[in-house]
Amino acid sequence: MRRSVRDLAVSVLRLAGACPVICGLLATVIMGQSVPEIKKAAESLNPNPISDYPTAPGTGVLVLKVFRENATTLLDRQALIKLVNVTNQTTTWQTTEDHSQASLPNLPYGKYQVEVEAVGYLSAEKEVLVDKSEPVHIDIVLRRDPAASESETAGRIVSPNARKSMKRARSELVKDEPDMKRAQKYLDGAYKSAPLSPELNYMMGYLNFRKKDYEQGAQYLETATRLNPTFVQALMLLGRARLLQNNYPEAQSALEQAVAAEGENWLAHYLLADAYLQQKSYSQARDEAQIAIDQKKGEATLAQIVLGQALIGLGSEEQGIKALSAVLKASSRYFMAAEHVKDLIKEVRAREGGAASVEYAAVLERDSMEALDRPRLSVASWLPPGIDDTRVAVAPGVPGASERVIEEAGKQVVELVDDVARFAAVEDMFHQGVDEFGNPGNFETRKYNYVASISEEPPGFLVVDEYRSDKIDNRQGSPDGIVTSGFAALALVFHPHMRGNFDMQCEGLGNWHGQPTWIVHFRQRDDQPSRIHSYKVNGSVYPVSLKGRAWITATTFRILRIESEMVRPIPEIHLLSEHQIVEYGPVRFEKKNTSLWLPKTAEIYFDFQRHRYYRRHSFDHYMLFSVDSEEKRKAPVPPSEEKLRVPEDKKPR
Repeated sequence: MRRSVRDLAVSVLRLAGACPVICGLLATVIMGQSVPEIKKAAESLNPNPISDYPTAPGTGVLVLKVFRENATTLLDRQALIKLVNVTNQTTTWQTTEDHSQASLPNLPYGKYQVEVEAVGYLSAEKEVLVDKSEPVHIDIVLRRDPAASESETAGRIVSPNARKSMKRARSELVKDEPDMKRAQKYLDGAYKSAPLSPELNYMMGYLNFRKKDYEQGAQYLETATRLNPTFVQALMLLGRARLLQNNYPEAQSALEQAVAAEGENWLAHYLLADAYLQQKSYSQARDEAQIAIDQKKGEATLAQIVLGQALIGLGSEEQGIKALSAVLKASSRYFMAAEHVKDLIKEVRAREGGAASVEYAAVLERDSMEALDRPRLSVASWLPPGIDDTRVAVAPGVPGASERVIEEAGKQVVELVDDVARFAAVEDMFHQGVDEFGNPGNFETRKYNYVASISEEPPGFLVVDEYRSDKIDNRQGSPDGIVTSGFAALALVFHPHMRGNFDMQCEGLGNWHGQPTWIVHFRQRDDQPSRIHSYKVNGSVYPVSLKGRAWITATTFRILRIESEMVRPIPEIHLLSEHQIVEYGPVRFEKKNTSLWLPKTAEIYFDFQRHRYYRRHSFDHYMLFSVDSEEKRKAPVPPSEEKLRVPEDKKPR
């Protein structure tokens, strides 16, 4: 499969009777080498040992069983598992499945803190060491919570049938025009068996909010937040319902809890500012509105309405007018409030001083709430934090030398292209679906012989090739009918031939796992074509604009890690989100007496055609095939079409 840097792509192909494919960056034949030669190189690699719980090289798997009261009786309900890597403090969540068992594969070697909890039981903790590829088995015994009554415990447990009803209701409620009667029927059935489930009460509250029965919705939401005081989405929806009922003290109470639980949520700060404003707590309204604006990077125009009124209430008329004027620039979206904002500005300018008329606050509050996006039903988080939603820590007082860092990183990418004639590896792929609640589902694994090459033919035109062959049992197809490739070459964003398509800015000096790194933010330019990434569906190509962040070593300018995500969704193919994480590191080739910087892992999270997936590619057992310096200096001759042709029965599926 062939891609050039002028058209590097991650594609999705969905054809009738054909295997859907995601393919992309790493793929091609180097310097006239034929596909059979690449295949021969790939087949020269040896497989890693296989276990009943497949896991990537350099990682292990933890198999956990949960018991109640003693080590002989399995727990009769689902348990939640929290796994914390002691070294880097990263957290993994999982739930038990059949027979109260859970398996967590692809855990980097190290020490972990395991915490397990279940409704009606006290949580239990255990420390475990994962230092081998063989499964590590542990048992956790939970003791009953003396404070939990049987009726309360039973009321919180969601049975499998009730959970199915919740999933059906959720599928209905996420629609733009849901069938409320159908959703109500599903939720009523589930609620009978689990009236004390925080999640069910939240869904009942959301349904009534959508029906504009704010009082009934608030009652369910209050139950949800009593059962789970840190349930942010329920707290925010409760606050919003109380605002619409003009019950500002209760709105304030709920929203203060939401802000305390999740301080980085701009919408919670905005709603709280609104609650303060309606009670004439102008200084608090000003502070919360400013936080919302800062967190939204100046885009929180609705918060400008609150900020402007709060400043006017504090006697800072000119500052208030300036904040309100920003709303008028976005009046196409906030047209309902625009006329009232104009009237308020005129009134303030007509007076020499004093506070503005307070009746405007109520009018503008109603307009603002109407202009606010409709609340969406929340699900468990399965995507990593967004690129622009994450604040990276950088050393104070150390300016980011953008031009030099970007240029030096580009040199290292050029060196990779120039020095690697061809490399081969064993590739392990882990694939898992995610359900509507954000919970991980069944997973599948694959192991491949993998060969990749990067070349320039002709100069200035990069070509990336890759080839895979199934290493284990020649299984046909790929998990969920999706083939992925090319993500490991994301570093080519910094190649001199590509970086002009992106706006790049060094954010400062940070660190990655204790190593000093320059942190560079990049974003596809709107005036340049998107050439590094695309989806191909039924023969049509849909370019994907990317934004992301790279961690680059402070002294050698090697790329350690890159994260990227879509700038915007592509509704035409139901591609709602995608997040990539690629990590790189040194690979030693003893026979060649050299080390090269190569991809180690590539992860992708994507919401495509109404399904959510997580996939991880990891590489190990590298082999290097060099091209001597004399051959590098020769003008490359493009290989013939015959050499590039892949027999139908040998094409990757």
